[in-house]
Amino acid sequence: MRRKLLITLALLFIYRLGCWIPIPGINPTAFSSNTTDGLLGLLNGITGSALENGALFAIGITPYINASIILQLLTVAIPRLQEYQKQGDDGKRKITQITRYITIALALAQAIGVTVSYARTSGALSTEVFGPMNQPWLIGMFVCVLMVMGSMLTMWLGERITDYGIGNGISLLIFVGIIASAGIAIVSKFETVVGGGTEGQMAIWELVGFAIMVIAVFLLIVFVDLAERRVPVQYAKQIKGRKQYGGQSTFIPIKLNASGVMPIIFATALITFPQMIAQLVAPNSGFYAWWQTWLGAGSWIYAILVALLILFFSYFYAQIEFNPEDISRNIQQYGGFINGIRPGKPTTEYLARISKRLTLFGAIFLAFIALVPSVVFAAVLKEPTLVNAFSATGMLIVVSVALEFNKQLQSQLMMKQYKGFLK
Repeated sequence: MRRKLLITLALLFIYRLGCWIPIPGINPTAFSSNTTDGLLGLLNGITGSALENGALFAIGITPYINASIILQLLTVAIPRLQEYQKQGDDGKRKITQITRYITIALALAQAIGVTVSYARTSGALSTEVFGPMNQPWLIGMFVCVLMVMGSMLTMWLGERITDYGIGNGISLLIFVGIIASAGIAIVSKFETVVGGGTEGQMAIWELVGFAIMVIAVFLLIVFVDLAERRVPVQYAKQIKGRKQYGGQSTFIPIKLNASGVMPIIFATALITFPQMIAQLVAPNSGFYAWWQTWLGAGSWIYAILVALLILFFSYFYAQIEFNPEDISRNIQQYGGFINGIRPGKPTTEYLARISKRLTLFGAIFLAFIALVPSVVFAAVLKEPTLVNAFSATGMLIVVSVALEFNKQLQSQLMMKQYKGFLK
């Protein structure tokens, strides 16, 4: 346990170190001046201010996350990927390899988009971003290659944490990035408080209100994340030879928010994708101005579309994660039944009805978390970095990763106790 904890901390330290080492050939000041808000500000909050620093891990683990989401969606539509999922460890290795290839393509596209966006903001032929060179496109290509390499190294660190450490490495990297961004923003607020004056007094009340709201939202997320519906299952007694099997009662735990943060990620990624493409390709076009005005974050149309997309993706993800027909078949195969429900198709319909009701309440909760806290934080706080770090997605990720890390740590300790007892 001690060795696994030390390996996890050492790899997380290497990741945070890479978030501060600047890419050779750029001016980090030009990067930090354009990451205060918008999509680049949100990306900067997830990467732990690596984009603001112009660091090697500027685009971080986001290409790998997007690749995993794309592959999950393609698995439903492509039979070959479904076969890979059923092939055990060999199939997992094939899916992991495909995910890596998609990650490289997305990392290259994202690196080109970020580099072109900063070059256009500061002037493509100026020396603000790429330094004094006659051919800035050459150093731009060099920067893109280093960003892709940094993203691949980040993916490798996450996989090593999963293999040799404790918890899911990719989730822990996101967790550390969000916490680091929030910590940097809180420190800047405290510096304003220490400075005194009218701004210092306002900053004190902002920090107090921020702390109260964050604690309230965290309590709500934990309360819903741990909520579950337990469906009792009774197994009949079976006598085989001279031994008796079954005769015990158990339950099927169905979580209220089984899909976690995935519906929010799917919904926000889908609705912000056109805006991101327009911002990186044609920031001065009429389409970008129209989209930002009517469908940008903060508009009422954006809120309605996000809520509807969250509802859709919640049901979509529930169909992937929970299959009532398979569960009903397994219960019947081992001689089990639900009290008052006949085995077979009635059990399948009963479990499907429970799953749909829980998914509805879970989707309403996700829509509330995705819209209300972010609007309140933006109204109370004047620090955009703090708002981006503690967005709805960020808070859900922080709570989910912390709970999952605690569960895995407890299971590791339990295994250690069992080994000591057997010895």
